[in-house]
Amino acid sequence: MVIVQRIVIRWTKQARGAIEATRRRAIPSAFKVPPVPDAPLVVHDPLAEGRTGYVPAAVICRHPLPAQLNGLRFELFEAAVEVARTPVWAAYPTNRFPGKVFSLQPGEHARYRANFRFSGYSTEWYYEQWIINIAYRRWQGDMFLTAEIDHDKDERVSLYGGPRR
Repeated sequence: MVIVQRIVIRWTKQARGAIEATRRRAIPSAFKVPPVPDAPLVVHDPLAEGRTGYVPAAVICRHPLPAQLNGLRFELFEAAVEVARTPVWAAYPTNRFPGKVFSLQPGEHARYRANFRFSGYSTEWYYEQWIINIAYRRWQGDMFLTAEIDHDKDERVSLYGGPRR
C-alpha cells in the first residue's frame, strides 16, 4: 500500500507579509493519518488556507496504481514505487520538467517539497507550498510523525523574486 499525505498551504498576494509567513511556518510538516481504506494508493490531503486562518481541513481518497495526482505520478515497477514529477500548468516556476523524483522500496518513506505561484485569466495570483509525505507500507496513524525519511527532495524556490532563503 502506498500512503501519501499532501499538505497544501495556500495564501493570497495580500498575505505575503511577515505576520502571515510566521503563521504559515507554524503548520507542521506531517500530521497524524486517520484510518485509511484498503487500496493500492491512499491520499490524505490536508489543506491549510489563509482564508480559514490556516486551520487544516482534510479529505482521504483512494486510487488505483498507476495514478497521477496534482504534479506527481505514482507507478509500481517490480517491487518499487516510482514517483515522478508531472507538469503543473498555470504555475510559476515553469521549469519543473517531468522526471523521476524517488523510487521507494517496501517500508521506505519520502518527503517532497515544492511551492508555486498560480495565476489565470479569471483569478488573482495565489501561492501554494506543498509538503508531500509518502510511505510504501501498511498504515499506522503516526507513520509520518515518527518514521525516518529515506528520501528527501526540496524544490522550493523564491516566489516573490530574488534568491531562496
